[in-house]
Amino acid sequence: MDHSDLEYFRKLLNEMLAEAHQKGNSTLEELTDSNEVFADPADRATAESDRAFTLRIRDRERRLIRKIQAALQRMSDGTYGICEECGEDISIPRLKARPVTRLCINCKARQEADEHLRGE
Repeated sequence: MDHSDLEYFRKLLNEMLAEAHQKGNSTLEELTDSNEVFADPADRATAESDRAFTLRIRDRERRLIRKIQAALQRMSDGTYGICEECGEDISIPRLKARPVTRLCINCKARQEADEHLRGE
């Protein structure tokens, strides 16, 4: 991977990181703004269901932030774009589709096939 490709992905990852932080902050605001009292148990159940859904989204954002930070660290280490499983280069189209990936398409397919066989 050449310098211009690395800069492209560094910029993309930093934009993704900023967006994930912004979404996370807005999710937290939504959670803190919802101190309502419900007379109807069905309304309360709906609100609690919505809150649980929001928390799941927040957790996904938090995990994405960690993955983006790890990808940026791999850039600093000089290992970004190298498959952690086989050591081969990860293709540019794969990195464009999933900039935080740690595995080339072949290793990822093998991992998913193994998970499928184990029933995960």
